[in-house]
Amino acid sequence: MSHIDSDIQPDSKPPPEDDHAFFGQPRGLLTLSGLEVWERFSFLGMQAILVLYFADTVAHGGLGMSPGTAASVSAAYGTLVYLVSVAGGWLADRILGSYRAVLWGGILIACGHYAMAVPTAAMTWAGLGLISAGTGLLKPNVATMVGKLYRTDDERRDAGFALYYMAINIGAFAGPLITGWLGDHQGWHWGFSAAAVGMTFGLVQYVAGRRHLAGRTHAAEFALAPAAMRRAVRTTAVGAVAVAVAATLLAVAGWLTIGRFVDVLTVLSVIAPVVYFAVMFRSPRVTAEERGRLRPYVVLFLASTVFNFILFQAYSTMILLASTNAETTILGFHFPASWYASALGAFEVGLAPLVAAVWMRMGTRQPHASNKIALGVVLGGLSFLLMVLPTSGHSGDDWLMSVWWIVGSYLLLGLGDILLETSGLSASSKLAPAAFSSQTMSLWFLSLALANGIQAQTVKFYDDVSKPAYFGVNGAIAVAAGLAVMAAAPWLRRTMHPVH
Repeated sequence: MSHIDSDIQPDSKPPPEDDHAFFGQPRGLLTLSGLEVWERFSFLGMQAILVLYFADTVAHGGLGMSPGTAASVSAAYGTLVYLVSVAGGWLADRILGSYRAVLWGGILIACGHYAMAVPTAAMTWAGLGLISAGTGLLKPNVATMVGKLYRTDDERRDAGFALYYMAINIGAFAGPLITGWLGDHQGWHWGFSAAAVGMTFGLVQYVAGRRHLAGRTHAAEFALAPAAMRRAVRTTAVGAVAVAVAATLLAVAGWLTIGRFVDVLTVLSVIAPVVYFAVMFRSPRVTAEERGRLRPYVVLFLASTVFNFILFQAYSTMILLASTNAETTILGFHFPASWYASALGAFEVGLAPLVAAVWMRMGTRQPHASNKIALGVVLGGLSFLLMVLPTSGHSGDDWLMSVWWIVGSYLLLGLGDILLETSGLSASSKLAPAAFSSQTMSLWFLSLALANGIQAQTVKFYDDVSKPAYFGVNGAIAVAAGLAVMAAAPWLRRTMHPVH
């Protein structure tokens, strides 16, 4: 939403100031954090086994894809999720309202996971489509609802978001443990079933705690007028049906193959942010001063894209590598390869409070936001460069590296994610032009879509080049990008005012 149009009526209510029921935070934070625990449990739990399911043989219950194709399709799914998230923010603002957008998003996600629990390829694709649509509705709007729990000058806001961020990573840690064990011991669709049950738990507690959520009785904070609402609903419905029919016809005709669908999503992931930035730079509602702050934001956007290109491979190429060339036994205990994904969530849960404490202790001496983001990108690149060492000097899949190589890689990646995401989101909200302030989260999601779109193409080479070359080249590019952002730090400090 770029501005409040003449046919949009704001309808919101300030949150109460005397609600301190959840560790000094509003009670609604418990409801929303609980929802995120289960949403991340289901989403990342499914993501941890998705690429393995794609790459497994048909005889063993998989889809029989090559590793590179499996990683590419998995990345394309991520691209679709984050592209849809842009529309999800608009639907909440103008039509559904945040509460209903999150509710319907969660319902679609749960239905998608239940569909994936059915052991047929057709239900897998249907399920992924439902999850993409549901996550696009839910993900950008939960954070918005957290913000609505607080008045603008409420000093508890930052601490509340820190608790919310920890909830996300608790789900990211727990999900792969459950789905991975079930997928390894009972079958992939049992793992998908666990994701479905998890999302159902999240929905139940969300509805049960709805009375503690700000603005839950309103359809939308900036709802369209009735006539405009009818036009928007009709256009959205017709558009969705038209796209579905066209895709079906093209698939039946043999033109829309999986490979071409991946390519289409990659193209869209590139076009969308280019158009978004072009509109912002050319908008008459953006002042010259705001346009000046947009230029450094482009740099941060690209830095986020490079880092997340590495991060998302924690659930694709890194899981594939772990399944074929890493030990899955520690202290005599055997674990599924997908459990490696839980290490990332565990590191982020453990490291986030430590990083926050360091910044608090340093006070005004802490690094500028651009340097934190640059360091995060460098750490992401180093996590891949580290994998060059254990993979060098080997060929084929008849060798195993120590558990600690991948754990160490995820440690670097988790620390990098904390540095980049916390600083990047904070900077985004301050650098965005006032006319586009409510679309900041959508723009940030486009960097994630672009990262997945690029990844969907590059991971195709995972089968064709040596593992040291694959991880070394990608890691080196990320490190170089991070160093480039550091080199631009003096200019970024000048142009990013008032971001520190």
